[in-house]
Amino acid sequence: MDIQLKRGLLDVCVLAAIKSEDSYGYKIIKDMKPYIELSESTLYTILKRLETAKMLTVRTAEHGGRLRKYYHITEAGLRRIEEFKEEWKEILAIYQFVTKEDGEHG
Repeated sequence: MDIQLKRGLLDVCVLAAIKSEDSYGYKIIKDMKPYIELSESTLYTILKRLETAKMLTVRTAEHGGRLRKYYHITEAGLRRIEEFKEEWKEILAIYQFVTKEDGEHG
């Protein structure tokens, strides 16, 4: 898969993982695991990129005697998810065009 496309898809997946509630690294990985494997190093790179893009904010809170970073989606992050949903319609149309002779339209 094209690295830029995959990067964009993973960004949206991480945003979706924190859409309904603030979360932290380990929980994000656990929540995504049934759908996609993501290493800690990849996740934290994505989280930093999304923070820089102001699609999420970070707060630190004590948990079990340790500091834990919690991630919160911003309005920009929510807009990115909605943009992705619209873009996905175009991607599906392209996929259907490319596979039309194969008889695959799923």
